[in-house]
Amino acid sequence: MSDLTRQSAATLASAIARKEVSSEEVTRAHLDRISQVDERVRAFLHVDRESSIARAREVDQQLAKGELSSPLAGVPIALKDLLATKGVPTTCGSRILEGWRPPYNATIVDKLNAAGVVSLGKTNMDEFAMGSSTEHSGYGPTHNPWDLTRIPGGSGGGSAAAVASFESPMAIGTDTGGSIRQPAALTGTVGVKPTYGGVSRYGIVALASSLDQAGPCARDVMDTALLHAVIAGHDPRDSTSINEPVPDVVAAALKADVRGMKIGVIKELKGEGFQAGVLERFNQSLEILTELGAEVIEVSCPHFEYALGAYYLILPSEASSNLARFDGMRFGIREDDGKDRSVEEVMSATREKGFGAEVKRRIMLGTYALSSGYYDAYYGQAQRIRTLITRDFADAFSHVDVLVSPTAPTTAFKIGEKLDDPLAMYLNDIATIPVNLAGNCAMSLPIGRAPEDGLPVGLQIIAPPMADHLLYQVGSALESALADRWGGLLISEAPTL
Repeated sequence: MSDLTRQSAATLASAIARKEVSSEEVTRAHLDRISQVDERVRAFLHVDRESSIARAREVDQQLAKGELSSPLAGVPIALKDLLATKGVPTTCGSRILEGWRPPYNATIVDKLNAAGVVSLGKTNMDEFAMGSSTEHSGYGPTHNPWDLTRIPGGSGGGSAAAVASFESPMAIGTDTGGSIRQPAALTGTVGVKPTYGGVSRYGIVALASSLDQAGPCARDVMDTALLHAVIAGHDPRDSTSINEPVPDVVAAALKADVRGMKIGVIKELKGEGFQAGVLERFNQSLEILTELGAEVIEVSCPHFEYALGAYYLILPSEASSNLARFDGMRFGIREDDGKDRSVEEVMSATREKGFGAEVKRRIMLGTYALSSGYYDAYYGQAQRIRTLITRDFADAFSHVDVLVSPTAPTTAFKIGEKLDDPLAMYLNDIATIPVNLAGNCAMSLPIGRAPEDGLPVGLQIIAPPMADHLLYQVGSALESALADRWGGLLISEAPTL
């Protein structure tokens, strides 16, 4: 493996800025790494080597002329395949969008381009972001770099696996119920779900519009902060975008100090159903936070036990509406046998062929929940639970600065192990879903490997809306302490591939 692929994004950007290495050299090194390992990892759905190299050369030229000033200029990135990218295949992991090349960019893509970041390609995902394992992709599963027989989490398993396998120093994911944080936990990477509305959703193919949020993934807290700072900010094209100053997440990562902070441990998210090794590493992290000067106390969020049920009514309901646009008429595949078929028959045949089983399941659930006579009993009641969960958070944050829990109840499970048991699969997001329902921000930070199986474990840090900087302040302090005091999962430690 090239030394360039082992470096952090911050280190690479600094070397590029000092002309010690070119963006083209860095990009080629990562493209070579993809060629070497991605046949086994399967993190990427689309890589255009020549386009990436051409873009890197362009950035090098801009830097040479002094036309570009950015903390991540010249650094490669991987993009989850639901960010519209002009002229580049964007499939959302679904066969129904096979071959679609958007005529426009998502706002995030425009911001990355303006910052001189070089796209390596589009990463695999559960179809339309519906899943917790990246097994529901229409193009086959992604494999966890730490153990290729196991899942990398989902729905953004491709982005997390690309970072964990050193194919890319950073990536963009999206998080509707944990799809950035849960893969980060299972692959030993850092993943952040920003405050809802803190990063533009324009040009991101919607799953559940009141829950979706794009965010950064990387191998350490500072790289994640640098990427967060690039993509965050108000966008008038997104009606849910928050028109407020972006918290200074980079300064917070540099501060890395928890002295005097109050950290709440969520009682409902650390008991039954959580793997012993996950809890062991979590409890060790709490001890370290106390040693660093934080006050760690237990808090109760009593309505969290209803979050899973509420989420799996709200998400399918919104998905059934959002996915109605995929009809075989305007873009993507069209199942048409050439016979005299009605529009409805063509739509039905296209959706039957193009949508996978999990997408069909959730569309049916959502359509039923929104149907006449059931709306109040199901969708309406779920929204009431959502309000109670938001109040639980507000009450907790009146006593503490941030909340913590394990990110995922277990380490990565075997590919195929839970594929036929939807409820078991859904339970993987039990700790992450409440954050999306309330619109808070949260980070998953690697805190070592579970003693039972040697697989990565993540700790979740949750902060109030628009207090994203607190995630980085706490995360950076704990990351540094873990590196100094316990030889667990370090960013320099590459998975065996």
